[in-house]
Amino acid sequence: MFKPPFILSIAGGGSTYTPGIVKSLMVRLQDFPLAEIRLYDIDAPRQNTIAPVVEKVIRDHSQDIKFTVTSDPEVAFSGAHFVFAQMRVGQYKMRELDEKIPLRHGVVGQETCGPGGLAYGLRTILPMVELIDLVDSYAHAKAWIVNYSNPAAIVAEGVRRLRPNARVLNICDMPVAAMRNMGAILGVDRHKLEVDYFGLNHFGWFTRVLVDGEDKLPELRRHIAKYGLLTEDAAKTDPQHSDPSWVKTWRNIKPIMDNFPEYLPNPYLQYYLMPNQIVAHQNPDYTRANEVMNGREKKLFAAAEEYKRTGILSDAFHVGVHGEFIVDVARSLAFNLRQRHLVMVENRGAIVNLPYDAVVEVPAYITSEGPEPVRVGQVPLFHQTLLQQQLASEQLLVEATIEGNYEKALQAFTLNRTVPTMEHAKAILDEMIEANRDYWPALQKAWQDGEVIKK
Repeated sequence: MFKPPFILSIAGGGSTYTPGIVKSLMVRLQDFPLAEIRLYDIDAPRQNTIAPVVEKVIRDHSQDIKFTVTSDPEVAFSGAHFVFAQMRVGQYKMRELDEKIPLRHGVVGQETCGPGGLAYGLRTILPMVELIDLVDSYAHAKAWIVNYSNPAAIVAEGVRRLRPNARVLNICDMPVAAMRNMGAILGVDRHKLEVDYFGLNHFGWFTRVLVDGEDKLPELRRHIAKYGLLTEDAAKTDPQHSDPSWVKTWRNIKPIMDNFPEYLPNPYLQYYLMPNQIVAHQNPDYTRANEVMNGREKKLFAAAEEYKRTGILSDAFHVGVHGEFIVDVARSLAFNLRQRHLVMVENRGAIVNLPYDAVVEVPAYITSEGPEPVRVGQVPLFHQTLLQQQLASEQLLVEATIEGNYEKALQAFTLNRTVPTMEHAKAILDEMIEANRDYWPALQKAWQDGEVIKK
């Protein structure tokens, strides 16, 4: 392994999350020393708007860290020890279509779940593989990519198939955000919690929530029956997840647990278990993408422009669980701390009654050589069946991407629980093909009028 201080590259440097992530790094410099931070983005104008704010955050804490802003991958990754990957292929204009196209057909419109997540996955798998190859070409031989690009489950499955030996750790802050809320309800810091969890990314369940060895899940069940997974004062949630749509999401854990009270669900299960209610409350003309573009994005870019003009940086960039979690995981990789975190790993028997090669989300001890998953054992039939169906949808989507296979893409859309019929799946897929013409690999039909199409 390498010794600190480290060279860190952030792929997707123009993200409005970047200043908060860098702030998380700066307040933990003693724990995770840095020699250089490099921002890398193919959208240079966007990155150049964010970069001065990032530099201000760095200089408020250190004059010694070198700061580099580039769109040249060789400059970005040469000798780097860690790469944080946060790509959004197609940016928010494509996210808006991911959400609005399904809604036009009466189907859930969401960026990582349902047809929107499948569309986003088709855009992201191959660019992620390109990034891995660039890092492999230029970075330190033992460099780690900490990937939190969405849709994480599909991206992780694509990476597993196309670059099985890559040093990539796929993470998501959603379980950690849920743990933050649990901690707030229980009156303890989330770091005091030790949880047991099984599932796929954005599709799993907490089975135990320990505080000093005592399972607090019964207490949480009683609270959720009244308020959902929120404190009585919902405004106390992390600003990152406090928009009205997020408050509704945390509240929706209550109806799920009213019906299936044994385990505490990942909040994204609302899209799969109660899609009709979700669609009924979604505005097809103003989706979450619009909420973000007119909210966080607009606010943070305005703050960046104000800083450029006046030299005064507002408090628009905050440190949340998103940035804290990334730093925790990177530290454990860097120093072989064997900290226990929820991450995505190849199953390999961790969940006995799921396929050996499935990418699952479970607790794991993070070592300098990667995650060592905790064995979950056998999960109940209801949960196993839901997971098998979701896994099949995601795996077929990855195969469609790799093979350019239209029928497999249609199967992936049809199998997804948010999509009611084959007809819905085909109509949405065909419209999305047109919308994603500049981003998706070409999907070719293998059959026409009952005959195999000769290539």
